[in-house]
Amino acid sequence: MTSDDDQSAAGGSYRSRPEIETALSGDIATGQRHSVSLGTDLLYVAVPVVSGDRVLGAVRLTYPTQVIADKVRGQIRMLWLIAGITVLLAGVVAFVLAGTVTRRLQQLRRTTELLADGRLDARTSQRGGAPEIRSLARSVNQMADRIEDQLRQQRAFAGDASHQLRTPLTALRVRLDNAADLVEADPEATRETVAAAQNEALRLQQIVDHLLVLSRADDAAIPRQEIDLAALARARVEQWQALAEESGVHIVVTAPGTALVLAVPGATEQIIDNLIDNALAVAPPDTTIELTVAAAVGSDAVDLHVRDEGPGMSAQDCARAFDRFWRGSTDTAGSGLGLAIVARLAQASGATADLTPRPHTRTRSGLDAHVRFESSAHS
Repeated sequence: MTSDDDQSAAGGSYRSRPEIETALSGDIATGQRHSVSLGTDLLYVAVPVVSGDRVLGAVRLTYPTQVIADKVRGQIRMLWLIAGITVLLAGVVAFVLAGTVTRRLQQLRRTTELLADGRLDARTSQRGGAPEIRSLARSVNQMADRIEDQLRQQRAFAGDASHQLRTPLTALRVRLDNAADLVEADPEATRETVAAAQNEALRLQQIVDHLLVLSRADDAAIPRQEIDLAALARARVEQWQALAEESGVHIVVTAPGTALVLAVPGATEQIIDNLIDNALAVAPPDTTIELTVAAAVGSDAVDLHVRDEGPGMSAQDCARAFDRFWRGSTDTAGSGLGLAIVARLAQASGATADLTPRPHTRTRSGLDAHVRFESSAHS
């Protein structure tokens, strides 16, 4: 017998050990038992040493179970320590994150409460926090911007409308009062007063109709459709030609075979009608209104031009002409809403509108109303 840890045991006999007996009989022995000589429990494995059919001896390996138990307990303690640290760190991180989320949600709640109380300038920070919280804050701010803009437009619209409607209503009431006083004394003056009252009523109806168009144009975005602007321009000019000839004005349209653009339904008709109506209101007799549809130079767009030979206006007035209820210095009847409708319908259609003075010559002045539409061929 030899031993790797007790050389004094060399030469001793271990045949009485059960695992040795098993190995000397040619079998492998594994297991755990108590060693009386060592006074401890051992894990063992014993294998026979074979040469041919003969068993020459046995090799045994033993290991104290106490050492293994100590190592297992040490590993368990380490696992418990790691688990405890992990739980502690998770708790700290969760507390910090929960605090951050809670603060951001409280900020959002305060902002929405301020908005509900009428503080339309209230906004929440879009910095910090989880991506979902930042996205929610951005949506709240966008909603607040939209509400503030809508209410501002409504206030301005209501103020302008009430101011603009007050004048024809007052004039209508005065003329009707005068007609009542003159109905028996002066029938001819009565007829003139009633005719003037009818004109005021017509102007009032025009203002109301234009207000309705503007209110619909201010609604949520409407899907655009493909429209042949060239064909539509020719059709609208044909409808206006008779009225223009009564005023001694000729309308000329220049357009290609087709010009496909994108616009909200009904917008292009009203844009063309309002531009022609405005041009007729200022065009002197024996002049021409030019309506042109052509591809824009240097861009994928289609231009609509309506040019008149009226008195024109300054560049400063042209810049204000698209404001609601603004009217120039020319002595023409109107609601002051025609070009505002053009601008709003153009915006809803993804188009742009502008007004510029035409170059003055010895025989001609006037304005150039221009609307640029997006071509559907390149959308």
